[in-house]
Amino acid sequence: MLPALNPAHPFTVQSTARRLTGVIALLAILAAIALPWADLAMVQSEPWPELKRLATGLLLPYWDEPTILLESLGQTLAFALLAVTLSAPLGMVLALVFHCRVVRWFCAAVRSVHELFWGLLLMQVFGLSATTGLLAILIPYTGVFAKVFAETLALQDKTPARSISLKPGFTSQLALWSYTRIPQALPALLSYTRYRFECALRSSAILGFIGLPTLGFHLETAFKQGLYGQAGALLWAFLILIGTLRYWLQPRLIPVYLIAAVWLLPETIGFSNSGYLWQFVSRDIWPTPLLNGDLAGTVNWASRMWQEQAWPGLVQTVLLTQLALFLTLVITLVVYPMASKVVAGRLNARIGHFLLLVMRSTPEMMLAFVFMLLFGPSGLPAVLALAIHNSGLIGYLVARNSDADQRHRLDDPAGIARYAYLETPRQLPSLLAWLFYRWEVMLRESAIMGVLGITTLGFYIDSAFEEIRYDRAFFLILVTVALTVVVDGCSRWLRNKAGVESAGG
Repeated sequence: MLPALNPAHPFTVQSTARRLTGVIALLAILAAIALPWADLAMVQSEPWPELKRLATGLLLPYWDEPTILLESLGQTLAFALLAVTLSAPLGMVLALVFHCRVVRWFCAAVRSVHELFWGLLLMQVFGLSATTGLLAILIPYTGVFAKVFAETLALQDKTPARSISLKPGFTSQLALWSYTRIPQALPALLSYTRYRFECALRSSAILGFIGLPTLGFHLETAFKQGLYGQAGALLWAFLILIGTLRYWLQPRLIPVYLIAAVWLLPETIGFSNSGYLWQFVSRDIWPTPLLNGDLAGTVNWASRMWQEQAWPGLVQTVLLTQLALFLTLVITLVVYPMASKVVAGRLNARIGHFLLLVMRSTPEMMLAFVFMLLFGPSGLPAVLALAIHNSGLIGYLVARNSDADQRHRLDDPAGIARYAYLETPRQLPSLLAWLFYRWEVMLRESAIMGVLGITTLGFYIDSAFEEIRYDRAFFLILVTVALTVVVDGCSRWLRNKAGVESAGG
């Protein structure tokens, strides 16, 4: 096939390599622009004694109450398994009508709000209950499944569908897809569902930060109290849980796991008043001037919120996300060959896979906490935590893709030459596709870093919840939703510009 020519410049070859290089250069320029404006100031401190205790705790973990450890692991699993079991079919239904603009907007809105913020919202209605934990994961994951399933189905071969003639209508369309696109896409859909379950385990653990009795609750408590041996035990238990996923997550055992998950769900902690729902959605989340019909007062309230909280938080969120995005690309290019058998060899690849497992399984909040000990409270810990976590995930996917590539030949170069001239050019389109899909996730994760005191949107949202100002929290969450929708559009544009497409991320 001849390379495409630019009509405006007929003698300029528009190669894939040139497009990819242009996109990477754009990311580097955006990161360079963001660098002077981001809050990355380092505070002088003496973290080494604390870090020594932390390292000792991670290397010599201990836990004197195994029952509590097993219960927290079980409840983490229960929330994740039930949420994915419910959200995957709901996402498939929405994926079939994803061409409808209203459905796309709805899915973008619900997945834009982080599970932690969903948990904070739902906790005001259902208390610290199983309902809060399940819905906090189920709602955004339904939007994620809908988007990824729709894009996966759209990538399938359309030839079988053209050979079938059916009457117009949703039922006929559903039957058509059930016999054509869905069977073609089934391996990819199942693979993504398994990957999303791994993500749900991390989301379930993070919900412990709002008081639900998952792994994150005990992990946060251990870190705050300096009990690093206990924190190490919890982290190692979580790493083993995710690292052995392919051995214990067997399809034939899922019905047994679901029954056990329902039994393991925690009881409600504190009060749970479902009758409060109407008051919450009709009064508590709206500013007082709006409820009183004072339009001018509402405009003044919104303007003040925008200037004092929304705009500063939005700017820092965007700046930190852009820096984390580019740093993720750089770290991924460094770490993925360590886990690729065709580059590093079988033995070294095992070590590399373990490194990537640690990077992608350690919650970003915990990574940020460690970096805050080193550099003080600024945006730098957030950037490093996001980049390390996401590069661990993308590096794992790229390494797996590299090993699965069938184009290997006996005369291929080895070592550094293979990495630089063969594997990286081949895997770069997929790497960028996954990076752009994770862009939206990084934005959501950088927002929740505000819980640690970093002045992103999450800082102001968390403060609003602590002050019981639900109107402010809701306003800031809407700003977060709008920002995520814009970033999703930019991500789509960049994928098209680079000519890369990949379902899932």
